[in-house]
Amino acid sequence: MNSGQYRPSWAEIDLASIKYNIHQIKETLKEENKIMAVVKANGYGHGAVQVAKAAIEAGAEAIAVALLEEAMQLRKAGIEVPVLVLGRVMPEFAPIASENNIALTVFQIDWIAEAERYLDKASDTRLDIHLELDTGMNRTGIKNETDLNAFLQALTDCRRIYLSGVYTHFATADEEQTDYYMRQIDDFRKFADIIKKVWPSTVSWHTSNSAASMHYPHDAADYVRFGVSMYGLYPSPYLAEQAPIELKPAFSLHSRLVEVKQINKGDAVSYGRTYEAEGEEWIGTVPIGYADGWLRRLQGAEVLINGKRMPIVGRICMDQFMVKLDREYQVGEKVTLIGKQGQDEITMQETADLLETIVYEVPCIISSRVPRLYI
Repeated sequence: MNSGQYRPSWAEIDLASIKYNIHQIKETLKEENKIMAVVKANGYGHGAVQVAKAAIEAGAEAIAVALLEEAMQLRKAGIEVPVLVLGRVMPEFAPIASENNIALTVFQIDWIAEAERYLDKASDTRLDIHLELDTGMNRTGIKNETDLNAFLQALTDCRRIYLSGVYTHFATADEEQTDYYMRQIDDFRKFADIIKKVWPSTVSWHTSNSAASMHYPHDAADYVRFGVSMYGLYPSPYLAEQAPIELKPAFSLHSRLVEVKQINKGDAVSYGRTYEAEGEEWIGTVPIGYADGWLRRLQGAEVLINGKRMPIVGRICMDQFMVKLDREYQVGEKVTLIGKQGQDEITMQETADLLETIVYEVPCIISSRVPRLYI
């Protein structure tokens, strides 16, 4: 284990799987399509800097994040490829983005004028922006032709702000039904025609997220924003069933038994006495809990020990949980919460189903208390 790791709980991040998944999607795309690796939220809990470097080695030509702070982290780590911030950044921070060659997402007309004033005071460098178009998410982005024309006019009056990209985001690309997706892409193309007439300079276009890149590879524009599937996860159960490309999960979660004891019939385990032994049982304690992101709702879930499934019993504590063992094991025995052990595997989807959530959320909630080990 890495120097400085004192607790026997860790997540393993297989960077070779990150590279494999990028190669897999590239095989399905047109030769001119480029990969924009999405490493927001600390690389979906995998580690933003490490994943970004692996993605670039695998051929990714740009990186996307959600926050300016995340972009700055990459620049400080020596990453030099184009970086795009997908979330709104306050206009007073435009000079910081400009100085560090970070592109910002913009979708508000008044933002342009305000950011220009800050840029005039700061330096002579220009700021690259990507315009977000709202074609159906109703989250952020310009939604109608009138606002688009006004935005483009405001942009032509700027000296420091340069439109280098245009994109949208699909709401249902991971679903079997195609009608809403087709409506969104049609709206994007109509907007694109307007932009091309007003802004003749070269612009990078990107529409496809992980789901769209797999489900509709023929529709991919200049860049594909490869996010959750870069980590080996399918965006939805439907796409997991279809498996348009083979993916290898990069994330696994492990710990070790720190206590093993035999209890008697009627003995209770953990807070609230929600579990009572039906006879003599072996109970193991695992040093990971809800403060690490292994939530109380996972009571009753299974873990792998000695290649066999064993249930979590009693309420999950802040720093540990207990598991019913099939026999006595030594302290130090490996426990796999997510990943393969022996011939069995507990998948991210299985854990997400127990939490009644999506696979995106599971690695993101595994806290920084759990060290990431890169293999």
